[in-house]
Amino acid sequence: MVFTFGLVSSLFLLWGFCNGMIDVMDKHFQTELNLTQSQSANVQFAHYLGYFLMALPAGWLARRWGWKGGIIAGLLLVAVGGFWFIPATHIQAAAHAGSVSATTAFIGYLIGVCAIAAGLTFLETVANPYTTVLGPTRFAATRINLAQSCNGIGWIFGPIVGAQYFYSKNPQIYVPYVAVAFVVIALAVVFIMSYVPDIKNEDDYQVDEAKPDVAHSLMARPHFLMAVAAQFFYVAAQASIFGFFVNCMTVYKKTGFTMVPTIPDSWSSGWLKSLLETGADGHLHISDQGAATLASAAFICFLVGRISGAGLLKKFSAHKVLGLYAILNVVICLLIFSNLGWVSVAAVFASYFFMSIMFPTIFALGIYGLGAKTKKASAFIVMAIMGGAVLPKLTGYIADEYDMSRAFIVPACCFAFVAFYAICWPKLAKADSLHGVGGAKSH
Repeated sequence: MVFTFGLVSSLFLLWGFCNGMIDVMDKHFQTELNLTQSQSANVQFAHYLGYFLMALPAGWLARRWGWKGGIIAGLLLVAVGGFWFIPATHIQAAAHAGSVSATTAFIGYLIGVCAIAAGLTFLETVANPYTTVLGPTRFAATRINLAQSCNGIGWIFGPIVGAQYFYSKNPQIYVPYVAVAFVVIALAVVFIMSYVPDIKNEDDYQVDEAKPDVAHSLMARPHFLMAVAAQFFYVAAQASIFGFFVNCMTVYKKTGFTMVPTIPDSWSSGWLKSLLETGADGHLHISDQGAATLASAAFICFLVGRISGAGLLKKFSAHKVLGLYAILNVVICLLIFSNLGWVSVAAVFASYFFMSIMFPTIFALGIYGLGAKTKKASAFIVMAIMGGAVLPKLTGYIADEYDMSRAFIVPACCFAFVAFYAICWPKLAKADSLHGVGGAKSH
């Protein structure tokens, strides 16, 4: 079981790494294909579209093929997406030569992004619940949290690799993805040759799930319906901030706008020098590559927030912690909106910290007390990640029309809705808190 758990935990590292690279990709396409910020947000659209389209099929196929079959299918799909970046690179070369349009080249890359996301959907659909059944039930939460820490580590290293290959003098965007493709094929072979027990988790809900009024019953649960909406807006805010992090730290070439104040010449020494470049104005600024590297520091804030937040959630009601973090993120986004120099720059990193606990906490609050309806409810909440495909384009549009700081009004509004949900949750769920309540009991 220990070997199998370690093998499954490697999947968390994999998708964290891939997601980390996606989050520093937008600025590359803005530069290489002369795209606007709104157009580059199609990276997030393709990524979350892959998750949205594959969420239900992945669950269905995993049930038919078992844990092992679902994992292998996901790995092979990720490999297909990774190898697709080779022809996508050739299409981009044709665009530079004038043979095809920049839009065609961009779409070529988006196909690869979507395919990889679809494969990762298989892995997430299988690996998350599988960790909970790989051992005694009382340690299920410990196992999944341990596995999730691998996800956080991968998310830290993804931007570092992306910075080296997306923003070098001769960008080679296909290299890390082809490397990922070879790694996942090797992993697939290991899984094929390994003993992966098809453990069945206890299901006390078969009779209830067969009832025809399950969906109707869910629609009558306001705390669930609001959770779907809250998750939609949270993921929209997360994708907007993650996807435009590099833009926040650098000079936008088309307008000359930057949130980061002019950097003193005295900073151009040691390791800081590798993050900086001299701009057209003759002053030092953070380079695109440097900003992509700094994204790893932002994800460290995210990981620290998740670890410390887990401790707070043991002591305080989940809806209260969620509400506090959401309100603080509204304030943080307004500080960024106000373009207060280094205060706004620091606020961008702080937003990562306070976003950390939101997705799982909204999830837990949304499925509270649903008993037999939990599985179906979970599928709807997962599909709410489409917010990450839709609203970042609005964020990019505002950044194009005004500037990057003003674009933070979008995540500010999204976090405000999350705060509203958290504050109203006790009334919606007719419960004081999640503490001491069995998840399978109906309220």
